[in-house]
Amino acid sequence: MADAKVIPFGESGRRGRAAAGAPPVPPGAAGSEDRRSAGSGAAGLDEALARGLAFVRRRLSGDYEVDDFGYDEHLADAVLGTVLRPLFEKYFRVEVRGMENVPDTGGALIVSNHSGTLPWDGVMLQVAIRDQHPADRNLRLLAADLVFQLPFFNWLARKGGHTLACVEDAEELLGRGELVGVMPEGFKGLGKPFAERYKLQRFGRGGFVATALRTGVPIVPCSIVGAEEIHPMIGNARVLARVLGLPYFPVTPTFPWLGPLGTIPLPTKWTIQFGEPIETADQPPEAAEDPMLVFQLTDQVRETIQHTLYKLLMARRSVFF
Repeated sequence: MADAKVIPFGESGRRGRAAAGAPPVPPGAAGSEDRRSAGSGAAGLDEALARGLAFVRRRLSGDYEVDDFGYDEHLADAVLGTVLRPLFEKYFRVEVRGMENVPDTGGALIVSNHSGTLPWDGVMLQVAIRDQHPADRNLRLLAADLVFQLPFFNWLARKGGHTLACVEDAEELLGRGELVGVMPEGFKGLGKPFAERYKLQRFGRGGFVATALRTGVPIVPCSIVGAEEIHPMIGNARVLARVLGLPYFPVTPTFPWLGPLGTIPLPTKWTIQFGEPIETADQPPEAAEDPMLVFQLTDQVRETIQHTLYKLLMARRSVFF
């Protein structure tokens, strides 16, 4: 495998196409009830069986759509969502705040911190929006090229709505009115040492801001607390990482000492908070070429996320409760 690298968000060229004020929302309190109600006892089992048979019939009949980025909403919701939803609600017990700041319609850029050694924060962010947004919206995440070089994960990412982080695909999705998610810290945030937890890394050169300015969509800052502690990274086997073509090879209290069991995340308590949107519609498209404005907005987004992280940490009772 070639050395992994982060695709700069501002890089042009089509890289991601498939070949073919409200109170906090507690987990399970909002969103599409038909997706999240599992029932109990025999009735729940009958419901699950009926859903399973309906899923198989629909797949066999071809009654589903896959967009030109590879996103299969039916598969993602029925299978991937079924696997991730219990982790969201029962394991990480994610509390979502500020969902009213995510627009009901039209494009928007969700910008979040990135952490945790393994990218659980991205998929939990997708579940949060899919299940708890009143308009049942989907989040299309932009991912680094490494994700699409790995067998199986390539297929899984595309089916789940991910695409490569390049400017043209991001602009097209935003132009279609999609919610697009980006984590500008990239691998530097995901693989930072545990000692640097909740300290935001560099946000690149502001490519996400330029994209928002060109498309006129709002930027929604998002702060995630809880992911930093799921795999406390106390070391990095850099030589092994280079041999394997990885950006880092984590050493945690459980990995690699426990083998595959060491990849099980710790059951920390999460909070995801969406901040007030930063509007860009009042700026002309050519504002994307103004480096001072791009830098100013990039710094504003970063400082908003960092300040919110500090506030959430101050109010947190425990890492696990």
